[in-house]
Amino acid sequence: MSAVSMLRITLAGSERVVAAGTTTGQALDADGRTVIAARVNGELRDLDRPVADGDEIEPVEIGSDDGRAILRHSCAHVMAQAVQELFPEAKLGIGPPVENGFYYDFDVEEPFTPDDLKRVEKRMREIVKQGQRFARREIGDDDARAELAHEPYKLELIGLKGSSAGADDGAEVEVGAGQLTMYDNLDAKSGERRWTDLCRGPHLPTTRVIPAFKLMRTGGAYWRGSERNPQLQRIYGTAWESRERQDAYLAMLAEAERRDHRKLGAELDLFSFPTEMGGGLSVWHPKGGLIRRVMEEYSRQRHERAGYEFVVTPHIVKSTLFEISGHLDWYSDGMYPPMEMEGATYYPKPMNCPGHIMIYKARGRSYRELPLRLFEFGSVYRFEKSGVLHGLSRARGFTQDDSHIFCTPEQLAAELTSLLTFVVDLLRDFGLTEFEAELATRPEKSVGDAAEWAEAEAALEHALRESGLSYVVAEGEGAFYAPKIDVHIRDAIGRRWQLSTLQVDLQEPGRFGIEYQAADGSRRRPYMIHRALFGSIERFFAILLEHYAGALPPWLAPVQAVGIPIADHHVPHLGKLAVKLREHGVRFEINTSDDRMQKKIRTAQQQKVPYMLLAGDDDVAKDAVSFRYRDGQQRNGVPLDLAVAEIVAAVAERRQV
Repeated sequence: MSAVSMLRITLAGSERVVAAGTTTGQALDADGRTVIAARVNGELRDLDRPVADGDEIEPVEIGSDDGRAILRHSCAHVMAQAVQELFPEAKLGIGPPVENGFYYDFDVEEPFTPDDLKRVEKRMREIVKQGQRFARREIGDDDARAELAHEPYKLELIGLKGSSAGADDGAEVEVGAGQLTMYDNLDAKSGERRWTDLCRGPHLPTTRVIPAFKLMRTGGAYWRGSERNPQLQRIYGTAWESRERQDAYLAMLAEAERRDHRKLGAELDLFSFPTEMGGGLSVWHPKGGLIRRVMEEYSRQRHERAGYEFVVTPHIVKSTLFEISGHLDWYSDGMYPPMEMEGATYYPKPMNCPGHIMIYKARGRSYRELPLRLFEFGSVYRFEKSGVLHGLSRARGFTQDDSHIFCTPEQLAAELTSLLTFVVDLLRDFGLTEFEAELATRPEKSVGDAAEWAEAEAALEHALRESGLSYVVAEGEGAFYAPKIDVHIRDAIGRRWQLSTLQVDLQEPGRFGIEYQAADGSRRRPYMIHRALFGSIERFFAILLEHYAGALPPWLAPVQAVGIPIADHHVPHLGKLAVKLREHGVRFEINTSDDRMQKKIRTAQQQKVPYMLLAGDDDVAKDAVSFRYRDGQQRNGVPLDLAVAEIVAAVAERRQV
């Protein structure tokens, strides 16, 4: 009898010896419900795959980011199986996990209806209950083509194997650069194959491990994201590691719908998107325009105190500027089409940076002028596809609070540190308090000198350490021409938004040949920092509006206080108050309509007015008003001067009430 060969593995940091043939699940003593997969030598794997000598193995729990992705991708397979059982003619697209859920694309004759969705979800629950096993098998390219001859989209994906063409459209969940694999859903008792899909995996051990899922909606989606391709039908779903987490997520979605800035914009009469003007192009109504002006004026004041100089650049420029900057090569698909005039080609600008470089280049520069901080509220235009437009948060015309800082290499680290502090402090002034940052480093495909990349990345990381912000390093996620810091915030309902960016540009100063005269008289190239703080006024306003559910703090509210007379003869008393408040710049209105008092209060509440000031006989007699706040609290008999002082202080201190 031969001895069993033994293997040495590293398990969660500790060395162990196991018998040959041991699976990762056995090595981890995984229950298949809490620990649902393994990371082996950095690669995610199914629990039933055998270990090899020298493997380093870490458990993957279902509630981790990796675990949720595996859960959701497994759920996408169950959904596709259910669809093909109910609609046998359906052809499969792709079904990747995405943030908070999953989807699968199908080629079907008719769009899915709400009743279809109910049928699919019911069949999915039956499949989950059956506990079908996910089984991986390797397959050659020719055999895969033969097995999937009836699936034209899968055949196309096989043709993309090893190509970068499918890297950004979800194809990588099915084919990579190496061995093709299929995943079969096997009957729990007989082992008979119930369904199969081309997939890289990994997956849950069985369908029964899926704790909670829900189908959300359907929609059209072009195959591999290109309008040149057929339009498929996409079903979206969500899946979570527990019913409680799913319930919390669905409650958050309901709250997000209540806070949707597009809905609030209409209800509060702030902005609109007239179809006559074109998709993604907004108009700001008087109240919205007032809020925008307050935001911009405050930002300008802060920038002025921080040593920025204000500039203005045109909305359209010659194509030669974008040829030099590289934008025509990099971003032409997202730019508006050109205009031919007077023998030249003009483009609506998608970026402000080339214009700022022209200002720097307008005359010779000395090291004594650096750092030079240029700032502009610059309107730009990008032709986003209609399917991704989303109110103010994804528009075609928007205004960036764009800064470009030109500095010497020696000034870079200190300037980035100062910039990051400025960014976070200004965002805090708008009531945002939870920040996370990412340092995106040099990607595999990049341009420029490696030493300069290293210097820029070190300066960015120094700024992050000095700021005290929590951050992660996103290896290889920088632009191909520059590393950057992205600052993310969390809003009142826990959603994460990417806002500010600091980017050390290693290319454009050289492309434009800009220089400065150093102390020794030599000509040197400055470093250039791109800095967008809000990102765009429109998107930042949308985030704020949803963060506050429309109830903006008093300093931003278009109407900061409204006077509500109980009867017409109380209006002159509120008129006295109006004079006092307006002397301090408070935006105050008196509701003199014929509505009853309770309706006037409801109107003010619906308009999210921070302060309602009521006046009746007792108030007139005491030269006072009664305060009613947005939360329903009321304080009676407040003397007029104290009422004015309270509101003025709340506005001046930017209180978040």
